[in-house]
Amino acid sequence: MDKILNLNSVDLYNQLYGLETLNPLVSVIDLNKATRKMTCTHWNYGVYALYLKMEKACDIKYGRQTYDYQEGTVVCFAPGQTTETTLNTERIQLNVLGILFHPDLLRGTALGKNIKKYTFFSYEVNEALHLSAEERYIIEDLLKIIRMELEYGIDKHSKVLLVNHIELLLNYCMRFYERQFTTRSRINSDALTRFEKLLNEYFEGTLAEQNGLPTVKYFADKLCLSPNYFGDMLKKETGKNPQEYIQEKLIELAKERISDSEETVSQVAYSLGFQYPQHLCRLFKKRVGCTPNEYRTQNNRHT
Repeated sequence: MDKILNLNSVDLYNQLYGLETLNPLVSVIDLNKATRKMTCTHWNYGVYALYLKMEKACDIKYGRQTYDYQEGTVVCFAPGQTTETTLNTERIQLNVLGILFHPDLLRGTALGKNIKKYTFFSYEVNEALHLSAEERYIIEDLLKIIRMELEYGIDKHSKVLLVNHIELLLNYCMRFYERQFTTRSRINSDALTRFEKLLNEYFEGTLAEQNGLPTVKYFADKLCLSPNYFGDMLKKETGKNPQEYIQEKLIELAKERISDSEETVSQVAYSLGFQYPQHLCRLFKKRVGCTPNEYRTQNNRHT
């Protein structure tokens, strides 16, 4: 494997592709203007990056997933992520636009405080955003505006304007991703059905007792989705995040077992994967409004 390049600055990326650096913290890139090519690169990102691929010009591998890009695809990366990029060497031009910005640009800004809400930065490559022609034009126009601001030069207004334009770009991406969740509703429904099946299997067998409470990552991995994408999809489809959905299932099962068996509350708790019975009691009281033993007494009174 090639040496992994630590992409800790915008300027390093520009140097590698022979592009001009107008601002040390942010750069709008157009690989059609690159004077150098890197056919295969392993990146360890220290910056945020958003790429708009106008056509298939390269393959990117992120984790175990490889994705062949279609026309008008957006993919994003955040600091800490490692990718492998392989360029199509048969192409003279690389129709790739994008933006890279360093976390330092966001220090002390509202966007810096809220950057984690843009969960698509942690989606897998196979969960990329596919744009319509109109959506693509919007992204291109926003990149042009940011480029114009960079060409204007640095003054006391630069940081505020650049951060505001980047935030607008990210908000449009969020809107387009929500549209994509809607247009992929059938695929998402299939994933939701599989999630429900996996959830039932986890508690019906001995997995809960052996491994403890299931994690969001456990189900995301089983569905071949990133935890963030899985969480956003589930929220869009059900109005609940994965943790809420799992807790709801836990309470439902706890009610059944407390009502229909002679098991102690401790036995029920361990069978559901709780390390300590008091954790079940605390969650049960919070969700149901009474303790498991109080629930059992009330239920027996009505039977």
